[in-house]
Amino acid sequence: MVKKSFISIISEEEKKENTGSVEFQIVSFTNKIRRLTSHLEFHRKDYLSQKGLRKILGKRQRLLSYLAKKNRIRYKELINRLDIRESNTR
Repeated sequence: MVKKSFISIISEEEKKENTGSVEFQIVSFTNKIRRLTSHLEFHRKDYLSQKGLRKILGKRQRLLSYLAKKNRIRYKELINRLDIRESNTR
């Protein structure tokens, strides 16, 4: 159910479900990051979850840098949609 809602957010122009796309992977990692962050607010000494969070953050960062190099417009749209970073107006 959650996966379907993310697909509808990403693929407004695309009609087929492309779960392997860079955008879908970034959205999926963002969802995991938000869940782990809320978990770690209550369980501060859960070091394995902290390690997993760091791994997921690194994967998302690599995918975001790849998308930024490949297509800057899609990168900026995704950043604004997910509200991940502060938008710099240049």
